Amino acid sequence: MTDFLEKTFRLKEHQTDVRTEILAGITTFMTMAYILAVNPGILSAAGMDAGAVFTATALGACFGTLLMALFSNYPFALAPGMGLNAFFAYTVVGQMGYSWQVALAAVFVEGILFIVLSLTKVREALFNSIPPALKFGVTSGIGLFITFIGLQNSKIVVAGPTLVGLYPFKAALADGTFWSTGIGALLALIGILLTAVMMTKKVPGGILVGILVTWGLGMICELTGIYVPNPKLGMFSVMPSFANGISVPSLAPTFMQLDFSAIFTFNFITIMLSFMFVDLFDTLGTLIGVASKAKMLDKDGKLPKIEGALLADSIATTGGALLGTSTVTTFVESSAGVAVGGRTGLTAVTAAVLFFLSLFFAPIFLAIPAFIAAVAMPFMYSISEGISMGVISYVAINLLSGEYKNKKTSWIVYVLAVIFILKYIYV
Repeated sequence: MTDFLEKTFRLKEHQTDVRTEILAGITTFMTMAYILAVNPGILSAAGMDAGAVFTATALGACFGTLLMALFSNYPFALAPGMGLNAFFAYTVVGQMGYSWQVALAAVFVEGILFIVLSLTKVREALFNSIPPALKFGVTSGIGLFITFIGLQNSKIVVAGPTLVGLYPFKAALADGTFWSTGIGALLALIGILLTAVMMTKKVPGGILVGILVTWGLGMICELTGIYVPNPKLGMFSVMPSFANGISVPSLAPTFMQLDFSAIFTFNFITIMLSFMFVDLFDTLGTLIGVASKAKMLDKDGKLPKIEGALLADSIATTGGALLGTSTVTTFVESSAGVAVGGRTGLTAVTAAVLFFLSLFFAPIFLAIPAFIAAVAMPFMYSISEGISMGVISYVAINLLSGEYKNKKTSWIVYVLAVIFILKYIYV
């Protein structure tokens, strides 16, 4: 088997070995596994069956990652992309009013066009022709968009007189909703801090660790009656259900459910181009960034065999649409596997196998509450809220990660953090 893997992935040529590649693949999967919990939650907001989306997500990730290993022998993994799934659910379906079947058709057409562009090298040329400022702008915009959605879904930010504002903890205690929405918001804040600490300490799979710990706290709160699920308020049980045993959720509700009835309309073309525009920069930016970290770029700063990587990404997008999920793209979390030594497609194959095995643990992933790190000032409509949240999170992360031992932080900052916390309790 070792000889087979050596010949297939040319391990010695890339100065790596089987053990390192497998460890890198596990690390990459650990950093990406959160998508198995998050993607069904986001796409279910578009009316899609969460179980079917979970299966489509796992299979799409497995399929796309295997293609990456086969076409390029690179240690990059793929899965339905964050931002693209939010655009799918909240903009195309939620705001524009299209069905999710039409949105899947747009993703499929985008994938077909990407295959053509990848084979003709037009996709690479397009990337090189776009000004760097615009690339950064798209990336930043996606991040802010995801942040706002995460803040709303976790109830940290709610509607108010200023359009948006911080969750009213004191008022919620008075009207009794605190034990549903309030606890959910607190758990989300705890999860954000835990994840920030994990990322600060560079813990492999830090995002997933943060989600798992937050989920565990959520189950404890529900079992002890501190958290009371209330579907009318959008707060559901976090307990996994094994009523049907360990089984793979049916793919039938989403498989091949594409609707091409609007394909010749202007809006459909606009939607398809929007998917393409975001996916274009997301994929190429990730490939170049991760490859640079792995020192895979040539003397001219280009990635050899990028055509194979782009083709794998394109085919994965079309395959994902047929399965029933939003755009499958190369994940920047692949850099975690690269950081521990992953250099060949064996890393990708390892991650792909783990995505396949995750199919049998659907009840766990479907019960995990998702959260996304937040930016306070613009989304709480208050500079003061931004400052106070910044001070509290800074102090909390310093204390939890032990960074305060190496930094001469003024005692005033700690006093301010206490004052801000008291403000949220009593005001």
